[in-house]
Amino acid sequence: MPFDIWDPLKDFPFTSSSSLIPRENSAFLSTRIDWKETPEAHVFKADLPGLKKEEVRVEIEDDRVLQISGERSVEKEDKNDTWHHVERSSGRFLRRFRLPANAKMDRVKASMENGVLTVTVPKEEVNKPEVKAIEISG
Repeated sequence: MPFDIWDPLKDFPFTSSSSLIPRENSAFLSTRIDWKETPEAHVFKADLPGLKKEEVRVEIEDDRVLQISGERSVEKEDKNDTWHHVERSSGRFLRRFRLPANAKMDRVKASMENGVLTVTVPKEEVNKPEVKAIEISG
């Protein structure tokens, strides 16, 4: 199933949007989060390698918004070190998701294992309307 990826800078006349982002802010864009809905819950999974749970915040706002944020510190540089290649991101990240009306906001749980944050938002049970057969006379 294909997914559309929204690039807010795609219509600007730059060769690459990533070249505009300083290294210390690149973690903001590279934090990948999956959101799936099961019959029981909405489940969010975020890859946060190298982060401790104390460096990550999961918050719920009054207007049904789930916010996941954190910060990866820049590695201390020694003036005697020579860097040959840098790809790992550092800096702050922030992702926000508006939750649907069926989300139980007071039952949200979060756990972190092996660099993967899992946020589970249980869903309200939907009562199926009772269907009553009506006898047709005549």
